[in-house]
Amino acid sequence: MGKIFLLMGKSTSGKDTIYRNLIEDESLFLKKVVPYTTRPQRSGETDGVQYFFKTEEEYQDLKRNGQIIEERTYHTNYGEWRYFTVDDGQIALSDGDYLVIGTLESYCYIRDYFGKENVVPLLIDVEARIRLERAMKREGKQENPRYDEMCRRFLADEEDFSEDKLKTAGIDTRFPNNDKIEDCISSIKAFILSKKA
Repeated sequence: MGKIFLLMGKSTSGKDTIYRNLIEDESLFLKKVVPYTTRPQRSGETDGVQYFFKTEEEYQDLKRNGQIIEERTYHTNYGEWRYFTVDDGQIALSDGDYLVIGTLESYCYIRDYFGKENVVPLLIDVEARIRLERAMKREGKQENPRYDEMCRRFLADEEDFSEDKLKTAGIDTRFPNNDKIEDCISSIKAFILSKKA
């Protein structure tokens, strides 16, 4: 039986870069699961790569059909943005191991859906100052920067990944990404291989 390795962390913790590195490492044999969202597509994103970008109506259709495994709704300054995982045939634990990007909340739902023994959390940990600097730099590169939304997300992450919530979810292993991302990636790879053994 395979495992789902769920990569999580606050915004601008390096999840996307780490995810790409892990999924491209053929020695890990990790399969990709593309999440869904109703938020606007950012510059440089491709539908079906980072996310499947769906309209609110398409999201409601999936929900009515009972296909949503887990979901989160963020009340942004630009309306409700939904992030969700769909039971669309992407995950078959009998076929191997998977890598998913999510949140603490999505980890809990996926863990409960597939079983605690089958879902392994990978928490990226970054100092707040470093995250804020990275967020400012990333947002500044957007065609229409949304600094207000960036600040809202930053503050929401502090609550979403509070120490109490991490403790309740049973997450005690962290992978720091304050300096060299290569060191963080190496630590995660070694951890994944130890869980696959």
